[in-house]
Amino acid sequence: MTAPATGPQDAPRLAVCPGSYDPVTLGHVDVIARAAVLFPAVVAAVVHNPGKAGLFPTDERAELLRQVLAEDPRTAGVRVDVVAGGLLVDYCREVGAVAVVKGLRGGTDFAYELPMALMNRHLTGLETVFLPGAPRYEHISSSLVKEVARHGGDVSDLVPPLVLGPMARRLAG
Repeated sequence: MTAPATGPQDAPRLAVCPGSYDPVTLGHVDVIARAAVLFPAVVAAVVHNPGKAGLFPTDERAELLRQVLAEDPRTAGVRVDVVAGGLLVDYCREVGAVAVVKGLRGGTDFAYELPMALMNRHLTGLETVFLPGAPRYEHISSSLVKEVARHGGDVSDLVPPLVLGPMARRLAG
């Protein structure tokens, strides 16, 4: 009897949850946790968007995300990577991902994400899984969190506790 063949088909189905995570919000954590239920392996990929001036440098965003995910039993096994540049589909091919998971807060997110999902599938066959946002997090975006925090608003129920101190320091500096 011969041993079964091993190869990429035997690797766990890996999903990538890309985002800027600037800063990571409770909505991000919710989507990553839900992806971890659907896929045996998940990577939260911190993507640098050259079109946006970030509050945190990419490496600091990744470290904050690692700490936040390690504290939550639902996401403790999720790996965090930084995607330095290039196309997301190229990164997904490198890590052996079978899907991209994106959270949607509403129709505007869908309208923005759908063409990218279709292009990713066109280029490489990579599928995108859309997860509707949990109702209690639908209004949260990193941009709104930063705006509220810049003006002294309370964002403690929008971001993980680990993020509050570093965010306050960044905004004060």
